[in-house]
Amino acid sequence: MIFEDEPVPGYPLPILPGHTSPGRLERVLRAGSFAVTTELEPPDSADPEEVYRRARVFDGYVDAINATDGSGANCHMSSVAVCALLTRIGYAPVMQISCRDKNRIAIQGDILGGAAMGVCNVMCLSGDGVQSGDHPQAKPVFDLDCMSLLEIGRKMRDEHQFQSGRKLAYAPRVFLGAAENPFVQPYEWRPHRLAKKVAAGAQFIQTQYCYDVPRLRVFMRHARDLGLLDKVFVLVGVGPLRSAKAAEWMRTNVPGIHIPDSVIKRMAGAENQAQEGRRLCVDLIQEIREIEGVSGVHLMAYRQEESVPEIIERSGVLAGRTPWYPDRDRKLQLHRTAS
Repeated sequence: MIFEDEPVPGYPLPILPGHTSPGRLERVLRAGSFAVTTELEPPDSADPEEVYRRARVFDGYVDAINATDGSGANCHMSSVAVCALLTRIGYAPVMQISCRDKNRIAIQGDILGGAAMGVCNVMCLSGDGVQSGDHPQAKPVFDLDCMSLLEIGRKMRDEHQFQSGRKLAYAPRVFLGAAENPFVQPYEWRPHRLAKKVAAGAQFIQTQYCYDVPRLRVFMRHARDLGLLDKVFVLVGVGPLRSAKAAEWMRTNVPGIHIPDSVIKRMAGAENQAQEGRRLCVDLIQEIREIEGVSGVHLMAYRQEESVPEIIERSGVLAGRTPWYPDRDRKLQLHRTAS
């Protein structure tokens, strides 16, 4: 499905029945297509062209682009600013909001501001602790956590109110997301935590990197038994490994990353480890797509963004569907102007 009826920037897009946002990501998921999202690492720069250059790599291959919010507690261009730049030319961003750095006043303002700029997707995160980043002396806020942030976002959208009860003149029309990690202990608790996020308002989930498909299958089966798969779209996190050494470093030093020994062994035995990492990612995507309840993949290719088109192309998950990209929209605009 191509979704050729999507408008160019400046053309209003109505909310379809059963949808809470006018965004492409929600439309793709509710249409039953296998969705692909990715992450854009915000630049350490005030140059907007840095954002556009990084986004162009994904043109025609992804349905939405996450703008991270100080991931790893490191300082970069803000998520709301990256989203402002991306929506300016029609990209579909996912605005991440971390509770680490802002209180509920600032967060609610960002939700309104993002929605006013055309942001249709909001990812609600508690956030990494400041001790793990480049400003360990910073004072963490954590006025909210991901659950309470989801509840506030849902109240703003559905009840047209701030958390305080004060009315909104125009509610944000957003698709709410959260993160989940099925790959760390206690395993049996993870589906129940997902249930709490769904109850709080999560409509889509992006998981931590998956390198253990059997563990994912168990998680998805338990989520199905809890009746969650009819209530939330699950996009499984995947990403190419650069080398066996890099994989060892990740599982030792990055909290929440689980990489089985078999994956390390496969990488170590390859003549070209970077190429094998991309091949592994393709294999994982193809295996993951067959699991009941999986609605898409979230491809995180940190410092390997140029590999995203190759991985998606080789995986075949788009099945002939072409996600939106700026040149197509400009062609549509020229066509409509001429007619």
